[in-house]
Amino acid sequence: MEPLGRRLADVRQVASVDLPGHGRSGMPADPQLFGFEETVDALARLLDKRDHVPADVVGYSMGGRLALGLAVRHPEHVASLSLIGASAGISDPVERSARRRSDDDLAEDLLDHGLEMFVDRWMASPLFASQVRLGPDALADSRAQRMDNDPEGLAGSLRGTGSGRQPSYWQDLGGVEVPTLLVVGDEDSKFRAIAMRMAAGLPDSTISVVAEAGHAPHLENLDSTADVILGFLADLDEDRQAADGRGWSR
Repeated sequence: MEPLGRRLADVRQVASVDLPGHGRSGMPADPQLFGFEETVDALARLLDKRDHVPADVVGYSMGGRLALGLAVRHPEHVASLSLIGASAGISDPVERSARRRSDDDLAEDLLDHGLEMFVDRWMASPLFASQVRLGPDALADSRAQRMDNDPEGLAGSLRGTGSGRQPSYWQDLGGVEVPTLLVVGDEDSKFRAIAMRMAAGLPDSTISVVAEAGHAPHLENLDSTADVILGFLADLDEDRQAADGRGWSR
């Protein structure tokens, strides 16, 4: 997310978060703190601590799912949402249970066979096949970044915040009243369909399809993705200034 964050820093104060089990956040003392809603609540506390309330929240994939959870559980903390390749969860309980078992098995496989094998399998997933356009150097950098994580932390994240652990927020979308931008790559057919379904439930939402991109448009087509989000934020600022002559910016 760092290259996108640098672009957004032209118009916003940007705070980036290492989620539990990732980067410098390390392992929570209490394994329960890996839980999906516990992570959402921790994000709310962090925003309070840094006086970033309400925030224009940008999230990709798991980060997008957590951002939506933040808007559902702590609506006063969110001024807008920009969700990249995100989902409102798995609505079918049987399918959600199966995904939990799959995430648990993947976590066990990570701990049994090591981080290197896990990262290589993860990056070989069809969901990320379009990232070959980034070239070998960028893929090597991405792999090195993933290899810098703690295996126990990633396993805990899979068990706690994987798609199977996320509550289904489909029935809550109507209560998410903040402006929401849904960003998807034009080659990501699965999440394009999810975005269309989400847009039907969100009261104030826009879909932007980024050309020449798959599941990670902010990596595969940074310029277009940044332009889309910056345009969305600029429109929000115009609306806020119209509502408040003093201006409004976070």
